[in-house]
Amino acid sequence: MKRLSFMLRSRRANSPAGLPHALWALMLGNLIIGTGVMVVPGTLNDISSSLGVTVPQAGMLITAGAILMGLGAPTLATLVAGWDRRRLLVGSLLWYGVLLGACALAPDYGTLLPLRVLAMVAPAVFTPQAAASVGLMVPSERRGQAITFVFLGWSVASVMGMPLSAWVGGTLGWRWAFGGVALGALVGGWWLWRVMPDGIKPVALSRKGWGQALGSAPLMLAVGVTLLSAFGQFTLFSYFAPYFKQMLGVEAGTLSLMFMWFGVFGLTGNVGLSRHIDKLGAARAAMLTLGLMTLTQLLWPLGQSVWSMALVLVPWALGCFAANSAQQARLVNLSPQLAPATVALNTSAMYAGQAMGSALGGWMIAQGQMAQLHWVSLGLLLLAMALSAWASRAAISGRRPPGKHPAKDCSPASRGR
Repeated sequence: MKRLSFMLRSRRANSPAGLPHALWALMLGNLIIGTGVMVVPGTLNDISSSLGVTVPQAGMLITAGAILMGLGAPTLATLVAGWDRRRLLVGSLLWYGVLLGACALAPDYGTLLPLRVLAMVAPAVFTPQAAASVGLMVPSERRGQAITFVFLGWSVASVMGMPLSAWVGGTLGWRWAFGGVALGALVGGWWLWRVMPDGIKPVALSRKGWGQALGSAPLMLAVGVTLLSAFGQFTLFSYFAPYFKQMLGVEAGTLSLMFMWFGVFGLTGNVGLSRHIDKLGAARAAMLTLGLMTLTQLLWPLGQSVWSMALVLVPWALGCFAANSAQQARLVNLSPQLAPATVALNTSAMYAGQAMGSALGGWMIAQGQMAQLHWVSLGLLLLAMALSAWASRAAISGRRPPGKHPAKDCSPASRGR
């Protein structure tokens, strides 16, 4: 432990805001993970046309991968509990690179689908375990900032990764987009191996610990917020590419610019949240971001052109990635000791919501209801806001999660939890 403490102190030097340099590598890892997850929505049109499958069939790549991630996150969290996080996180990026490279070479849809599902083992491991590791690398008073900083990788993926994937898929083909992410994963794994110290091992949760997490009303209500939020978003988000093409006549170049526009505001929202979340409080931040996304669904019918749709997308983008960062910080703040379980459950809920949303959206498109997707998203996001308010009341009423807790915190952030 003394060696680990020394290494962490030495790596804080010259890092922004005093955060360990390893957080930069973790953020890059999330950028690569996020780009790989979003590469299918960005290239859905080309996958559908080049492999000769329908849009709903191509959307099954999202649904099946999300099911694997949703089921795998808590299961794998238990299996890898005692592993050194440096080796675990690097290994997951290498796995990602190899499997996405194999996807790029898949000869047909029947081969691509199982390869894509196997590749999604990496997101099921990397994102929750990176978040759980942050708590051991920074002091408690900076935990919220550090977690949101690491999750900036997902926002950057929306700014750079998804638009670039959409552009590459529209000009060179989806295989090149998959191959680019594969190469990035290998490079990211190499860098993380160089900068992340050995010896980071979050305390393994026993069966009793999992029972405490699952039996806590505030924690499970908060996880439910993530499920409903992802369900609502991905009913429509999964099919941005075909929606914009069919409804607005958007071609590959313009589609890439629209994804970039969305991503820029997504990054802006997450950066803003990372600076103010410890003062605002994670629960209030979650409600704010959900409200922004709900606003876009209300305004959606006004998006009758590329320019008006670009404006309508702004609130959704500001809240999209920031919402997940707020939820992660919310769970870790409620019970740091149970974070390995709750972060994994939250990741599972996020991916389960993606699977449910993409499946429902695909079914609606198959029924000729593409124009109605936003109304379903609106209803689910309103339910998420109601559940978030309930979760906040459960926590404030004194039903704190079981397990050991730090000394009482009277800061503004604690009043917002």
